[in-house]
Amino acid sequence: MSELEKEVKRFAETHNGEHVSSYRAVYNVGRHGISTKESTDAYHNWSATYEQDAGPDKFRGPVIAAESVAAFYRTHRDKVLILDVACGTGFVGQELQKRGFKQMDGLDPCSSLLEKARAKNIYRKEFCCYLNDKPLPIEDNTYNCAVLSGGMMEGHVPCSGLYQLARVVKPGGLVCIVMREEFLEHVQEYRDNLEPVITDLESRAIWRLISRTVVPNYFLDKNGVVFNFVKC
Repeated sequence: MSELEKEVKRFAETHNGEHVSSYRAVYNVGRHGISTKESTDAYHNWSATYEQDAGPDKFRGPVIAAESVAAFYRTHRDKVLILDVACGTGFVGQELQKRGFKQMDGLDPCSSLLEKARAKNIYRKEFCCYLNDKPLPIEDNTYNCAVLSGGMMEGHVPCSGLYQLARVVKPGGLVCIVMREEFLEHVQEYRDNLEPVITDLESRAIWRLISRTVVPNYFLDKNGVVFNFVKC
C-alpha cells in the first residue's frame, strides 16, 4: 500500500468515511517528497473536480484570508489593488469580491485552474507562473496587498518566494499568508527556513509582523495559521 493510500485509509477510519475524496486530492498534491512540477501536474489532473473537493464547506482558507484582508482595509476597498497568489480557480478572489474589493490579479502555476478562474472574470489579469526565488514579471511596489492562501505545502511555495512577495507590495501594504498550522513542522522547507526568512525580512526592514493567529477548521478539522505583515 502506498503512502497516499495508507494516509487516506487512516483518515477514513478516523472521520467515519466522510470527505475522503477531498482529503485524498489535497494530500496528493502536497504529499511528502513531491516536487514542484509533480504538484503542478497533480493539480492539472485534479482540475475537473477541484472546486467540488476544495469548496468552502471543506476548505475555509479563502474565507479566512478574505476576512483578514478586510480587517486591515476597512474603507475604500474598491481602491485596493491585490495580488492573489496560488489563486487556483479564484476562491479567494470571490470572497474578496463579496467584501467590496474590486481590483485583483491572480497568480498560479496551473493553467487548468487559471482557465476556470478566468471564466469567472474575477481578476484584471492572470499570471501563470511560480512564486519562488526567481523574479516575478511584476514591478516593485505594484500592489497594496498580496494574499497567499493554500500555497504553503510540500512542493509548493518555497520560503525564498517570500522575498518576491514582499517586493511587489507597496510600503504600508499588507502581506497575508494563510496555511495549515501543522505544515510549520511537518514540511521540512518551512520547519528549517520559514522563521529565518521571516526574521531576515524583518531585520532588513522590508516588512514587520503585525499578527500571527491560529484559526480552527482551516481544512476540515485541521487548524490554520494566519501571518499578517506590513511592508516597510
